[in-house]
Amino acid sequence: MRKSILFITTMFLILAGTAKAQEFNSNKNNYLVFTKNIQQLKPTLLTANELAIEDEDEYGEFHIVICGNTVSDIPNNSEFIELLKQAKKQNVSVFACGLSLNQFNVSSDQLPDDIETIDNGILYGLQVAKKGFITLTI
Repeated sequence: MRKSILFITTMFLILAGTAKAQEFNSNKNNYLVFTKNIQQLKPTLLTANELAIEDEDEYGEFHIVICGNTVSDIPNNSEFIELLKQAKKQNVSVFACGLSLNQFNVSSDQLPDDIETIDNGILYGLQVAKKGFITLTI
């Protein structure tokens, strides 16, 4: 019985955390960029900055999902880590696709602290698109 209660409580906390992570203001311009090339992070951050200036008060969230083989280039990449710091300053959320991490044998423990992992980048993209995010794949 105790194990059942512990399991249910754990699942509730995990699901509640997931739901909270996906909350955003749908009255603002929210953006999602998929990329299979980490070299695109720098120009994408420049774009996020320009959109923040252009949108002013209408600017919402900016998410970047990194997927594909390029996830293998993330661990121990000092240039990428610097760009992640810049992303954090700009309030840009950067995610690594868990499916890609698994496919290319990259552990989430190998990733820098400023990058989040999502289980399925494709599913995440479709979910936020349904909620009004403007999406782009580069």
